[in-house]
Amino acid sequence: MPHRLPTASPAPEDAAPFLKWAGGKGALLEQYERFFPIQRVRAYFEPFLGSGAVFFHLWKRNIAARYHLSDINNELINAYCVLRDRPDELIEHLRLHQQQHSRQHYYAVRDMDRAAGWPHAFDPVTRAARLIYLNRTCYNGLWRVNRRGHFNVPMGRYRNPHILDEGRLRAASLALQGVFITCETAEEAVREAQAGDFVYFDPPYVPLSQTAHFTAYYAEGFGEQEQRALAETFRRLAERGCLLMLSNSDTPLVRDLYCAFRIETVQATRRINSRAERRGPIGEVVVLNY
Repeated sequence: MPHRLPTASPAPEDAAPFLKWAGGKGALLEQYERFFPIQRVRAYFEPFLGSGAVFFHLWKRNIAARYHLSDINNELINAYCVLRDRPDELIEHLRLHQQQHSRQHYYAVRDMDRAAGWPHAFDPVTRAARLIYLNRTCYNGLWRVNRRGHFNVPMGRYRNPHILDEGRLRAASLALQGVFITCETAEEAVREAQAGDFVYFDPPYVPLSQTAHFTAYYAEGFGEQEQRALAETFRRLAERGCLLMLSNSDTPLVRDLYCAFRIETVQATRRINSRAERRGPIGEVVVLNY
């Protein structure tokens, strides 16, 4: 499908994430700046897309000739594709959600993924608007699904949720023009990465304790087996000559998996926790092969 440019003309420097996302890296970009490659590369790959904070930041720097974005969350990837290809329709759908927003409307929209034929019976624009609407109105902006793949976050307590930010959406759409966006695993997403390409991995983090859990962005989850498989992918790409950067929690497992590589630390702010006193600075690692 050909990519259609937005009708407005937002400035490139306005491109920024259009979603709130647990683990989003917007607050860490200043600390990450010293780790990003200085030179322009042939291609940039980001297999765990989430809010896309790193992508939008690097896109404004024109760091690559080609961009490959992916995630295994099908609804998330659908939203990116629709915003890239059909921004006008998406904005109109969100305008309707903004007009109809109420507790009853929220739960009716939330329960769409329980309907027969989901997701194939629903238009991509409808699904994309649903994700953005729920993201803007649910509790803490948390995207969480149960084992059946049903979104189950309750409505947030917002007086005037910012459901439609047309300027931000159009700026993001502009940045996504010509970008390759796919729904696939990290291993599949980087199969075409070549020597000198830059790959940034931001997987669901290893839990800091036995009582913590991975955030379920999709029904299958992401456990220790997946973390070990990702570390093997990281090693293979390093042997191929790719430039690699990975974020994760500062745990013995992560340090063991990547002990052969450069490991730096940054201070992140934990924003999503049911108890406010447990939100605050926490150490994370950045793994690099350069």
